[in-house]
Amino acid sequence: MSLHTSMSVVTSILKPFSSAEGYRATSVTANKVRFSSPKERGLAESVRVALEEGNFHPVKEFTNFIRQAEINDDEFLLIVKDAKRVVHSLTPDFVHVIECLLSLNWKNRSFEIIEAYTEFYIDIMVTHNIYLPIGISKLIVHWIPDDLDESDWVNGCPSERTRLVLKPIHEVLNRILTAVPMAFDLVIDAISAKFPYFKKPAHVTSGYLFNVLWIIEYKPIFEELILQLVVQKLLVLDVNAPRDEIGSEIDDEDDKMKADPLLQIDDLSADTLAGTGRTLKHPIGKTLDIGLLMLYRFFEGKCRIHQNSNDQQRWTANRLFKMLLHIFDEVLLPSHNTHHVQFVLFYVTSIRLAYSEAFLDLLWKKVQNPNISVIIRHAAVGYMASFLSRARFLPLSLLLIFRMVIFYLKELSKWAHNYIDDSGEYNQTCSLKAHLVFYSICQAVFYLIAFRARDLTASSKDLLFLQSLQLSRLAMCHLNPLRYCLAPVATAFAGVTRTYQLAYCHTVLERNARRKLATVYGHDKCMPEETLESFFPFDPYLLKLSNKYIKNNYMVYQCNDKDDYMDGSTNEPLSRKRVDSEIIEEDDFIIADKRQKHLELPKCQESDEQFHFGSFPGLNL
Repeated sequence: MSLHTSMSVVTSILKPFSSAEGYRATSVTANKVRFSSPKERGLAESVRVALEEGNFHPVKEFTNFIRQAEINDDEFLLIVKDAKRVVHSLTPDFVHVIECLLSLNWKNRSFEIIEAYTEFYIDIMVTHNIYLPIGISKLIVHWIPDDLDESDWVNGCPSERTRLVLKPIHEVLNRILTAVPMAFDLVIDAISAKFPYFKKPAHVTSGYLFNVLWIIEYKPIFEELILQLVVQKLLVLDVNAPRDEIGSEIDDEDDKMKADPLLQIDDLSADTLAGTGRTLKHPIGKTLDIGLLMLYRFFEGKCRIHQNSNDQQRWTANRLFKMLLHIFDEVLLPSHNTHHVQFVLFYVTSIRLAYSEAFLDLLWKKVQNPNISVIIRHAAVGYMASFLSRARFLPLSLLLIFRMVIFYLKELSKWAHNYIDDSGEYNQTCSLKAHLVFYSICQAVFYLIAFRARDLTASSKDLLFLQSLQLSRLAMCHLNPLRYCLAPVATAFAGVTRTYQLAYCHTVLERNARRKLATVYGHDKCMPEETLESFFPFDPYLLKLSNKYIKNNYMVYQCNDKDDYMDGSTNEPLSRKRVDSEIIEEDDFIIADKRQKHLELPKCQESDEQFHFGSFPGLNL
């Protein structure tokens, strides 16, 4: 028997269609409603459906599409052209799609796209003013560099590629401001709101600051508001970058360089600091340094007048200085615990002598005005004393009829003597609060004479001038100003006046020391001794990069060899011991240890370290 095998046929479980049934199925599929994608429908069609049919669903889908999709150049150009075609129909009902359109990344696109997008941007801002806050804010956001763009920003200067990318943004903003004047207030508000947080990396803040100053170039009407905003923001950096932290960093670097001769740089000027990488490591201090460097550059270009400068340039420079003086009066003078921002005034006043005169005249009027707060008057005196002491560019030569330092030293002394006369000999109320301005002016006179002793005692005529100030009456009056002065100031002033036989103050200093001892230990409760708050705003400049604009005009302390001894016949250095911290063993106001100076230094060198505060700004206690 033969076995026959046969293959069984496997049939599909799906019912086969006949030709007629297949035709009918195809026809049903073709007749069904098909929805196009947002990309296919386009913005213009979506807006038409919303306006004519009241169906905003396509607009929402298109909004989500441009928010999430990666749009190529062709699609981008098509969307922008559609938006420009229906710009008049884009009422506030379409705010969400408009916000997405204004948020598109258009900076790095082709020239054709940038031009088309610019035209749409201007049209939507002019046609619908309701979108101005959104549009201006979206433009200014482009000013903020990314955290990873540090290589494109070197000390506040953008690379050429970055500058080309930013240029169209400023052109759009310029056209908006020209076409819509009501946008000016919105721009200021947006600039202030978008200013980077003070702890952001230095290149982020400096990059934004570069764009903020750029707007002044094509819209000078913003000058005063922009400069005031910049000063306020730099003040935030200044108060968060304490001198002691920056100073300790510099001291550590100096010690490291002294320990390793290979690290020493013969000419470490501010111009070479960037090239050597010797910038501040303190993050906020570094940001402040670069920000002030940019501000100095700005005023250098605007206020520096050359021989070939025309009348328009001179007028612009003077107008800008008046703005800066007003900003100082409104912002800087009332500010407390600032260290470096005020040097903007120091630098600008060094450009022209007339600026220095105007600055000192403003301060002196503040001091004399009894209707102004005593705190402001006290601050104004501190600015005067520090400026007159530190400004190398102020005339002091006998060849000049108007000697600014001597003029104000005379005026300050005259005011103090008049105050003593008006207070009455029998008025024994020596309260610091009651006579704050008087004690501030006396300390300013003592500080000026101690600091400028070498210049003020250079000739017999100068000594005659100092004698005319009646310093002995000033120091030994019933109000006892030496009691409230800072100990280094009082000690240095006493040393200078004793050397040149102008006044003998050491007896008063010792009596004040005994009186303080009785005050502290004569009661059950120890009360702190009242002392004038030290405020010398132009104390040594610690920032590295921007120091090149300050150092050539800045006067460091120069000790006077004649002050080294009480008289010429003795070899003992000036030393007055006191029973407490008010009188220090050595005259640290001028030099920490004069015996060490004679052993180590061949000649008294110019060093400001002996003439600035340790715990107080300005003097080394």
